[in-house]
Amino acid sequence: MNPVLAEAAGAPEPDARPLRADAQRNRDRLVAAAQSAFAAADDTVALEVIARDAGVGIGTLYRHFPTREALVEAVYAAELDEVTSSAPTLLATLPPDVALRAWLDGYARFAEHKRGMIDTLRAGWASGRMATPTTRERVTAAIAAILEAGVRAGTLRSDVLADDVTTLVLGVFLSTARNDDDEQMARLLDLILDAVRAA
Repeated sequence: MNPVLAEAAGAPEPDARPLRADAQRNRDRLVAAAQSAFAAADDTVALEVIARDAGVGIGTLYRHFPTREALVEAVYAAELDEVTSSAPTLLATLPPDVALRAWLDGYARFAEHKRGMIDTLRAGWASGRMATPTTRERVTAAIAAILEAGVRAGTLRSDVLADDVTTLVLGVFLSTARNDDDEQMARLLDLILDAVRAA
C-alpha cells in the first residue's frame, strides 16, 4: 500500500496519563527530529541518529517509542494531522481555488516525506502492528471542504466529487514517485485544478 493511502493512529489512549512537561518536550523533539530525518532520507534512518538530533539519549527515545513502528506512527500521525487540518486555515486567507492549489502542494510534501519510513510503514500495516489507515477519508474530507467553499464562491465546479479529486491526486503521486520530477508533478496538479475550476 502506498504511504499516502494510510494513517497511523498515533493518538494516546483515552485513559493514558498526560506526560510531564519535560517528557512532553522530549517527545515533541524526538518527533520533530524524526520528521526531518525521514524527510531527508532515501532509506532507513538509524534511531540513534534521531535521538542525537533531538538532543536526547537513545534510552529516552525508547521510553517514548519502544519500537521503530511506534516512532513512525507518531510521525505519520503528526504530519497527517498537519496536512488535513490546514484546509480551514488556507480558506481563511485565500480564495478557494488558490487554497486548493496550496493544499495540494502541502499534501505533495506530505507524500514525499514518506520515503525514509516507507519500509516500516508497509511492514507495520501488513503485520497489523500499526493502526488501520484512514488517510484517504481524511484527505477527501479536507478536499471536500475546499470544494464546497469554492462552489459557494463560484470559483469551483459544483459537479465534482471530492473522492474523484483524491483519486486524481493519488494517481499523480504514484505516476511521478519514481522519476523525482517536481516540475511534472506541479504541471499535473495544475491540470487537476484547471479541471475543477468553474467555467
